[in-house]
Amino acid sequence: MEQQKQWSIDEIQKIWQLASKLHNGQKYGGFSDGEQVEYLNHIGSVVFEVLNAIQHTENINSDLAIKCAILHDTIEDTAITYEKVKALFGHEVASGVLALTKNDKIEGSLEKMLDSLKRIKEQPIEIWAVKMADRITNLYEPPFYWKDEKKLLYMEEAEIIYDELKDGNKYLAGRLKTKIKEYSRFLTTSQIN
Repeated sequence: MEQQKQWSIDEIQKIWQLASKLHNGQKYGGFSDGEQVEYLNHIGSVVFEVLNAIQHTENINSDLAIKCAILHDTIEDTAITYEKVKALFGHEVASGVLALTKNDKIEGSLEKMLDSLKRIKEQPIEIWAVKMADRITNLYEPPFYWKDEKKLLYMEEAEIIYDELKDGNKYLAGRLKTKIKEYSRFLTTSQIN
């Protein structure tokens, strides 16, 4: 049975407002030297990728995907807790957001990512979609201060995400694969095999 592609705009507006408050003042490095971008731009970009994917995906719980896209970095990057997310939005949303959250008790960025991917794969495919959308948006442009070594590492991580989650959403998997290939244009030296 196909899941309905519906969500409550009033609920989404409330969640967006909460995310705006939680991420208020957070910035990240833009592509141009010295540029600082409001973090909410990243959140919106992930939501836009998910909304676009919904149009190309059958059997997707749009409500879950959109809510988790808006909240995907809240437990990791703000003061809100899993318990609070669960109280506000229910177990399914809270569990999805938690799976998308890196475990800071684990050493090493690769190990953190692999742990998160393992937990994401235990969630509904909508959570897989959010993770792919997140990496797609992070491949738009690197921060101005990243060196080639960091860019190459990020591409390698993106390949792992693709390999692990590609079966969760064919459309987003295709977008992710394309963004990985296109990302090599940001390398200052030719280090691609």
